[in-house]
Amino acid sequence: MRTFVWQGIDEPRMEIVRVESLARAHGTMVGVAYELHWELIGAELSVDVGEGPRRIALAGADFFDLQHSAFFNSLPVLRDGLLTSTAPRDYTMRYVSVPDLTDALTAQQYRPRGAGVIEFISGDYRADMEFDGDGFVTEYRDYLRRVHP
Repeated sequence: MRTFVWQGIDEPRMEIVRVESLARAHGTMVGVAYELHWELIGAELSVDVGEGPRRIALAGADFFDLQHSAFFNSLPVLRDGLLTSTAPRDYTMRYVSVPDLTDALTAQQYRPRGAGVIEFISGDYRADMEFDGDGFVTEYRDYLRRVHP
């Protein structure tokens, strides 16, 4: 099991994630006005902000994208080897908004830029993400940075 901790850059926020595999992980996210616990088991994501768990199915999406969680941005990179690719990849994501826990399908694109950097595109939003050699986010520019390990 590996443990990662990310910190918000744009606002006070922390997340600790324990990863058993790409299909099995759990984490706790703390923001200014919420505490979120989540668990990923295969094609199901359980999320809870204190009102009881809500289970969300992947249901036709390629991956989950839990707002404010860098772990979920690592999943396409790891599965599809994007750090050694030059071709952009399009995905349909099951995006889960925090803290209201609504979910919707969203189109996202990951564009490898070399040297461990991938440009993330969703609608009009664009940002570069930096990854370590294992494929986990180290910095999501102007948004999140990894503080452990």
